Amino acid sequence: MSELLALRPGPAISVIVPCYNERDNVVPMVAALDAALAGLAWEVIFVDDNSPDDTSVTARSISHEDARVRCIRRVGRRGLASAVIEGALSASGALIAVLDGDLQHDETRLPAMFAALEAGADIAVGSRHVGGGSSQGLSSPLRVWLSSEGIKLAQRLTGTSLNDPMSGFFALRRTLFDQLAPRLMGQGFKILLDLVLAAQTPLKLAEVPYQFRPRRAGESKLDALVIFQFAGLLIDKVLHGVLPLRFMGFAAVGGVGILINLLVLLSAQHLGMTFAAAQTLGTVVAMVANFQMNNSLTYRTVRLKGRRYWLGLLLFMLVCGLGGIANIGIARTLHADSITAAAAGTAGALIGVVWNYAMSATLVWRTQ
Repeated sequence: MSELLALRPGPAISVIVPCYNERDNVVPMVAALDAALAGLAWEVIFVDDNSPDDTSVTARSISHEDARVRCIRRVGRRGLASAVIEGALSASGALIAVLDGDLQHDETRLPAMFAALEAGADIAVGSRHVGGGSSQGLSSPLRVWLSSEGIKLAQRLTGTSLNDPMSGFFALRRTLFDQLAPRLMGQGFKILLDLVLAAQTPLKLAEVPYQFRPRRAGESKLDALVIFQFAGLLIDKVLHGVLPLRFMGFAAVGGVGILINLLVLLSAQHLGMTFAAAQTLGTVVAMVANFQMNNSLTYRTVRLKGRRYWLGLLLFMLVCGLGGIANIGIARTLHADSITAAAAGTAGALIGVVWNYAMSATLVWRTQ
């Protein structure tokens, strides 16, 4: 590692640790890195998404006594991928390593990953799925399934040779990260594949086996939503960014809203309501449902809570009311021309989806 880690002012290695509610893991993480990187000039940057458990307070208390420890507290923005990008762009080291804040990644494998970089690899990936690796630390059958399906999906859609494309444990040169950063999406929980697919020429990848450990403290953030976000990342890369990822998510929610609209419309007509009244009711119900789903899924990283939730719902209803009027008018016109209720309702609802997205992006869930 002599070439890459030659003596230089400041740290030669920057370890980026994205975290949320990992207070109890901060002190053990610093101690583990101190042992694993003994004799090397390193720094660790905790990127905390404003954790309510005061993760940033713990990290900063250590930094008062250990200058190798830094902390970035992010307010008003969330997400592992964007946290890694922000941390890496603030790093001082010639090498950047990324690992989760839950101590499940084996930091003792970092020297081997740096050695792989010195041997010519562009990215060294900590892998659970090559000889000597293990994923036994996955806490539940659901996490095992999510990981397995994510790997299959990535390999099928991208043709990548990575055995562990969902790994959050990897290392690369700072110069390469700076080169790829402008083309990264920065959304979701998996950034490794984003880095690989952002490269304009194939990267040389080296997989270093490691044992995925059980979590010591805190709770896992991996849930079913992660696989959908990961799928969205892959689709976006396959489509070369023609459609924004957030729009695709919003459109998917809109599709569910259409089904809700139609269900309410047809049920209300069955109960004797006129088409206009039934379509109005269906539109209102679908708008409320769309707001809730988008707040929980599409705009999860800027989710509205408390008083802002209710103000956001009111604003959503107000600004999308114009789309609702167009929805109802178009549906009534089509229905009057002998178009079936289902087809007319679908056309009207599609108009509402397009309008709702435009208003949502600019007014309701604008960056706080």
